[in-house]
Amino acid sequence: MVNEAICALVDYALEKGLVAPQDAVWAANSLLETLGLGDGFRPAAPCPGGLPELLDALTADAAARGLIDGSPAARDRLGAALMGRLTPPPREIIARFRALYRESPRKATDWFYGLCMDCDYISRARTARDLRWKTETPYGALDITINLSKPEKDPRDIAKARALADAYPQCALCRENEGFPGGPGRAARQNLRVIPLTLDGAPWFFQYSPYVYYNEHCIVLNSVHTSMKIDEGCFRRLLDFVGQFPEYFLGSNADLPVVGGSILAHDHFQGGRYEFPMARAPVETPVSFPGFGDVTAGIVRWPMSVVRLDGPDPARLAALAGRILAAWRGWTDEAAVIFAETDGVPHNTATPIARRRGEGYELDLVLRSNLTTKKHPLGLYHPHEELHHIKKENIGLIEVMGLAVLPSRLKTELAAVKDALLRGGDLRADPRTAPHAAWAETLAAENSLTARNADEVLRRGVGLVFAKVLEQAGVYARTPAGKTAFLRFLGSVG
Repeated sequence: MVNEAICALVDYALEKGLVAPQDAVWAANSLLETLGLGDGFRPAAPCPGGLPELLDALTADAAARGLIDGSPAARDRLGAALMGRLTPPPREIIARFRALYRESPRKATDWFYGLCMDCDYISRARTARDLRWKTETPYGALDITINLSKPEKDPRDIAKARALADAYPQCALCRENEGFPGGPGRAARQNLRVIPLTLDGAPWFFQYSPYVYYNEHCIVLNSVHTSMKIDEGCFRRLLDFVGQFPEYFLGSNADLPVVGGSILAHDHFQGGRYEFPMARAPVETPVSFPGFGDVTAGIVRWPMSVVRLDGPDPARLAALAGRILAAWRGWTDEAAVIFAETDGVPHNTATPIARRRGEGYELDLVLRSNLTTKKHPLGLYHPHEELHHIKKENIGLIEVMGLAVLPSRLKTELAAVKDALLRGGDLRADPRTAPHAAWAETLAAENSLTARNADEVLRRGVGLVFAKVLEQAGVYARTPAGKTAFLRFLGSVG
């Protein structure tokens, strides 16, 4: 079936416009070279099956012949190498993107997003396996996903990774990943393509994430491998991007461990064409800032501590946001357990998100603190230990906006919890269910569980835990005392 699968893969590439008809023979020979084949090949009628089945067949055959070791990682690398042979070169993709952009930004991004799926950089089959639902909470409907393709990360490992620099490419976000063959512990990226951009006068690149947590999940990365930095320049770049791509939002993880994202060593943003729950949340307390009468501002009704700025001039929003951030970096309020630094280690930063509102601009600043205590060594404003059975990883940009990206282990663990609750099993006797025991027992006591409603009860319970996660990550509690402390800080911004 190898001959048939190769012919079918070439036909697929022709159908999707990855190669032209005059490229067909060259494409087949390129696949043969990658697979270590040659003399035995004969053109044949294409076999049935979609792209995942074709790649599975070819990588399984390569493993059987000893070309690769047969591990999932090795098969993924070979699959990326095969698709890299069929993906148009960067120069062609950049030229097509720019031509379409001249017609409209939407046409350019629609085409590029489709191409990234067609060349299997974004795997439709894998992303379709992710579990997704919504949970109604006091803050509106939150988005919940159980990600089945990316491993859970420990916050301590994330902090260590920031120091790694002696590699090529230096990290998974470097522009040099385009076409990179991968290796042990390094993903293959032969089918990755990136688009050059200019943001605030500097060269950046635009690509899509292979882990599509939401529609058109994109990454915008600095052309230079340099650490994350939140400052007024960052705000200008975010607002510049949404000016160029009005249907997209763009945001940045914070630039400190604990409250930052999983990659702090490379300056980058994440965006996409998606409305997050936080974007729908209203301003509940208007505020004003001296000298910025042209900017509408306020505290957002959200579990985390969010200042929203709206106005027609992006430069003015960036300037005010820079002033707020500078004040926050130096803010200490012992009564509210906020410390600018301890022992010379800074704690205060922000997670910014930019979007368009009609012809105007909007910038959210989510105040963050990575303060740790003896009771909460992973972070005071981080999910506390009693919630780690659901969410332990850093609360980054995506979670801040109301989309929980939960670890794949939960699929198996929640199924085991459901089974134990329905049959009256001992939750503490099974390592899969023991971490969830107290939470699950509370759910069972509050709901009349049946085989018909158990999945919904558990999913709603997970969503409400995520709402608590966000509350714990907020630096100001949603209480009268917390609101007073929040306003005390905002009143300090000159």
